[in-house]
Amino acid sequence: MQQTTLARRHLSTTAVVFMIIAASAPLTVLAGGVPTSFAVSGLLGVPLGYLVLGVIIMVFAVGYGAMSGHIQNAGAFYAYITEGLGNRQGIAAAILALVSYNMMQVGLYGLFGFSLATLLSTLIGVSVPWWIAGIIGWLIVAALGVNSVDLSAKVLGVLVALEFAVVAVVSVLALLNAPEGVSLETLNPEHFFTGGLGVLLAFGIAAFMGFESGAIYSEETKNPRRTVARATYIAVGIIAVFYALSTWAFSMGVGPSAVVQASQELGPDLVFAWLGERSPALAHVANVLFITSLLAALVAFHNGAARYFFALGRTGVIPRRLGTTSPRNGAPVMGSLAQSALGLSVIVVFAVAGAGSELGELFPVLTLFTWLTNAAAFGLVFLLAVTSVAVIAWFARDHHGRGVWTRLVAPALSAVALITVAVLILMNFDLMIGAEGPSALVIVMPGIIIGAGVVGLVWGEILRRTRPEVYRAMDNVDQIPESQELPVVTEHR
Repeated sequence: MQQTTLARRHLSTTAVVFMIIAASAPLTVLAGGVPTSFAVSGLLGVPLGYLVLGVIIMVFAVGYGAMSGHIQNAGAFYAYITEGLGNRQGIAAAILALVSYNMMQVGLYGLFGFSLATLLSTLIGVSVPWWIAGIIGWLIVAALGVNSVDLSAKVLGVLVALEFAVVAVVSVLALLNAPEGVSLETLNPEHFFTGGLGVLLAFGIAAFMGFESGAIYSEETKNPRRTVARATYIAVGIIAVFYALSTWAFSMGVGPSAVVQASQELGPDLVFAWLGERSPALAHVANVLFITSLLAALVAFHNGAARYFFALGRTGVIPRRLGTTSPRNGAPVMGSLAQSALGLSVIVVFAVAGAGSELGELFPVLTLFTWLTNAAAFGLVFLLAVTSVAVIAWFARDHHGRGVWTRLVAPALSAVALITVAVLILMNFDLMIGAEGPSALVIVMPGIIIGAGVVGLVWGEILRRTRPEVYRAMDNVDQIPESQELPVVTEHR
C-alpha cells in the first residue's frame, strides 16, 4: 500500500522560519536585487520599498495566519482558496501555484549555473559551461528533496546563518567606509513616493517571494495551529527590516549620489566589486556564500513545489502516484522526483538553445533566470491577492471568534495592495526582463501564468462532471488524514 502522509510533527517554528528566509535568499537580494532596483528605477527609495512591502505582507499575514490555525494542508494556496471560494477556484489556484513555484525554482538554475561557473573559473581556473554547474546544483537539490525535511531544514539553517553574517559584515563595513558620511538620505520618503514607485514595488516584491511557504509545511510542524502564523510573522519582520537596513547601509558605503549610477554600470557585480576594493578575502567569501544563497533558495522552492505535487496527487486532482511519500522518512518523494525531472529537462532545453547564442555567458541569466522568475513572481503575487479574498469569504461564513480586523479589514487591505503590485509587475514587465523595445515575452510569460489558472478552472469543471468523487473529496481539503496523527480540524464549512 502506498503511503500518502508526510513526516509527523518534525518542524519547529525556528525550522520553518529558516525555510521561509532561505526562499527569500538574503545575500542574493543584496547582491542582485538591490543594485537592479537602484539601476532600473533610478531612485534612492529602495530601502523604503522593502519596508512598505513588508508592511503589506504583514497585513496579509493577519488573515492568512489566522486561517492557518484552522486549515493544515501541504498545498497552502490551493487549500485556502478551495475553502474560501470553492473547489473549481481551488483547483485553478493549485495549478497556477504549481506552475509558479516550478518556474521560480527552475529559473534560479540559470543564475546559479552562471554564478558557480564564474566562481570556479575565477578561483581555481576551471572552465565549465553554465549548464554543467547548474546540474551540480540540481544533483544536490534532488538529493535533499527525497530525504527528510529535517535534513533540508538543518542545511538551510546553516546557509541562512552564514548569509546573514556576511550581509551584516558588509553593512558594517559600508557604514565605516561611507564616502559621503552616514545619513538618512535613502530613507527619505520623497525618494520613494515618486513616479517610479511602481518599479520599486514591482522589483522589491521578488525579495519576499517564499514567505507564504510556511503554510506548506503545516502538516509537518510540531504545533500546526500556532507554528505557521508565528513563523510567518517572524520571517517577514526579519526580512523586511534586514533588507531595508542592509540596503540603506550599502547605499551609504557607495554614496547616495553615486549608488544609482554605479548600479547601472556594474549591476549585480557592484557588491562584489565594492567589497573587493576593501577586503578581497571577504569578497571571495561573499562570492561563495552567494552561490550557497542561491542553493538555499533552490532547495526551499523545490520543497514547496514538491509539496504542491503531493497535495494535488493525494486528492486525485493530478495522478495519485504523485501523492505518495517515502515510508522511511515521510518525504513527498514522487513530487520531489517530478520537480527534479522538470528542472533537469528545462536546464537541458536552455543548454541546447543557448549554444552559440550572441548573449554569450550571460545567456542563462538573461533568459532562463529573468524570464521564469519574474513571471513566477507575478503568479505568486496574484495568488496572494486571491488568497486574501478567500480569507474574507471563509471567515464570513463562520467568524471562528475572530475580530473584524482579522477576518475583514486586514485581508481587504492586503487584497487591494497586492492586486496593485500585480498590476505594477505587468505594467513594468518589459523593464523586469530587460526587453529593449516591444517583446512578445511581455505577453507570453505572464500569459503562461494566467493560462495555468484558466486550465485549472477548466480541469476543475471536467473533474466535477466526470469524476465527482474526486471533486467532492476536496470539501475535506482542510483535514489531515487520520493516519498522519496530527490534530484533525473540527471546524467545517
